[in-house]
Amino acid sequence: MSKISPLAFIDPEAKIGKNCEIGPFCFIDKNVVIGDNNVLMNSVTILYGARIGNGNIFFPGAVISAIPQDLKFRGEETTAEIGDNNKIRENVTINRGTAALGKTIVGSNNLLMEGAHVAHDCVVGSGCIIGNQTKLAGEVVIDDNAILSAVVLVHQFTHIGGFVMIQGGTRLGSDIPPYTIVGREPVKYCGLNLVGLRRRGFSNETIDQIHEAYRIVYSEGLNVKDAVEKLKNLPQTPEVKYITEFIESSKRGIVK
Repeated sequence: MSKISPLAFIDPEAKIGKNCEIGPFCFIDKNVVIGDNNVLMNSVTILYGARIGNGNIFFPGAVISAIPQDLKFRGEETTAEIGDNNKIRENVTINRGTAALGKTIVGSNNLLMEGAHVAHDCVVGSGCIIGNQTKLAGEVVIDDNAILSAVVLVHQFTHIGGFVMIQGGTRLGSDIPPYTIVGREPVKYCGLNLVGLRRRGFSNETIDQIHEAYRIVYSEGLNVKDAVEKLKNLPQTPEVKYITEFIESSKRGIVK
């Protein structure tokens, strides 16, 4: 049985799963679906179009599925979809989608720290950490296990690869290839995310293969097209293939 404060407002059309805790002054709109074992601390706002999985914790002041901050939005039916076992800290905002994608997606097992903003049509993978006051503009894609430190500003349409570490205060306007560290002003490639890769269990052999791929990309003075062709001549391990396909498909261009 769910534990719901009498001071919370829940629209009769909202669907609430089993064993949820909903604190005082929460607001849950119509056309909302919340799964099992979720905790909403006081003053959490869940608006029209939210689709929430199981086992998430929402801290005070979080606002989920507000309409997009996009002048092209015309009230179309869209959603904000959140997976399982996420920690959504104080004052996090996750907007719902627009006609561009139709939904904003946050995967599972993520930590979104205080004041983070996820704009319309973003796709955030699983196992990510989004630091305090970090802001994602519209249609940003973040692959699994990425870490964005505090006060990172991400331009719309940017693609951030998996297993990256982005230093605090960084402004991003280029795509960030997987397994890397980026930072400084203006933003630069700063090497491999060695600590993160070792913590995630990557072998020394695999790390050496990743290093060789980025030596080709960043140390041989090649243009992107030639670098991609040379990458295709390396042994196509899953990691090298991921790097190659990421760079080849980049629309904004990768960080220098």
